[in-house]
Amino acid sequence: MKRLQRLITNRLPNFTKFKKHRPAITTQAKPTSAAPNTNTNTTNMPTTDLTTSSPIPSKPTTPAPLTNPPAFPPRTEPIDASGHSPPTIQPLSIPVTDSHGGSAPGILHLPNDIASQPASKTAAILLSGAGGGTTGPSALYLSLATKLPSLSARIPTLRLDYRFAARTKPCVNDARAAMDYMAETYGTEKFVLVGWSFGGAPVFSLAGRDERVVGAATVASQTADALTGARECGRRALPVLLMHGTGDKTLSPRCSRYLHEAWFEGYRGEDETLAKMVMFEGDDHALSRNAKGVEEMMAGFIVECAGKRVGDGDESVVGADVLRGQEERVETMKKGGDLRGKESVE
Repeated sequence: MKRLQRLITNRLPNFTKFKKHRPAITTQAKPTSAAPNTNTNTTNMPTTDLTTSSPIPSKPTTPAPLTNPPAFPPRTEPIDASGHSPPTIQPLSIPVTDSHGGSAPGILHLPNDIASQPASKTAAILLSGAGGGTTGPSALYLSLATKLPSLSARIPTLRLDYRFAARTKPCVNDARAAMDYMAETYGTEKFVLVGWSFGGAPVFSLAGRDERVVGAATVASQTADALTGARECGRRALPVLLMHGTGDKTLSPRCSRYLHEAWFEGYRGEDETLAKMVMFEGDDHALSRNAKGVEEMMAGFIVECAGKRVGDGDESVVGADVLRGQEERVETMKKGGDLRGKESVE
C-alpha cells in the first residue's frame, strides 16, 4: 500500500484520493543491475514474442473483421451523473500509404462540442495485442476512451485496430498513419501511445523515433521488436510506464523488466522517475485482478504527459464504474476482438 502511495505521489500526484482501488504492487524506478543481452531468446525465459512470421495477406484485413465493436462501456450513467459529457464517437478507416496499402480501422472518442470548446492538442492512441481489437486488456481501452475526453483536459482518444495484426512494421505504419490523420484533421500536435502485449512493439518502435510522441505506456509488453525502441525512448528522455502481472502466463514479467532496463541503457539524464515499472503481484496477462487501479494509473499518466492535471471535478469520472467485475471485462474483450490469435487473459 505504501509503495503504491509513493508511486502515485511521484508520478500521478492527483490520484492520491483513489484509495479503494489501490492494488498490491511493487514499483521500481532505476534498475539495480545492468540490462541483459538484447537477444529475446534468453535462456529459461518464457515466450517473449507474439509476433507472427506468416506471410502478409495480399488483401489487407483484420484477422476477423468486427461488425459491431463496442462503442461505449456497458454503463455511462456515472459520467452523466458527474455533470461531465460522454464523448462523441467516430468509426474510422485510416488509409495507410505503405507497400501493403489498405486502411487501419479504429474508433475515435472526441470531447463533446469541440467547435465551441477545443480539444487538447495531445491525443492518446491505444494499441491492442497480437489479435488486434479495440477494447484492450480487461477492456481498459474502452473505459479510458470514454473517460479521457470527458475530463477537463479533454483528451481525444483513438482505439486503433491493425491491418495485419502481430506484424510489427505494418502495425507501426498503422499508428503513424493514425498520428498523421489526427494532426491533419484535428490539429493534434502530440501523442501518448499505449500498447498491450504485442502492442508494446509498435509503441516503442514509434515512440523512440517520432518526436510527436510525449509518453509511452504498456501493459504486459513483449520484448521482441521493442528493446531497441525502449533504448531510443531512454535517449529521448521520454516518460514511460510499464505494467505487468507477476502471474502472467502469456508473456513473462521479465519482459517489462528488460524493457525498463533497456530504457535506462539509453538514458543520460538524472531524473530516475521518468521510467516507471509497476509489477502487480499474482495478476495475469490482462491485469484483470487490478483492472480498476490500472485504469486510474494509466489515465493519470496520459493526462500528465499531456501537460495537464486531473482537476478536482474529474475524480468522479476517473473513478466511475463503467465496467464491473472480471467477467464483464473479459466478455467485453471478446466483443472487441482483443482475444483473437495468440492473445489470452492469462
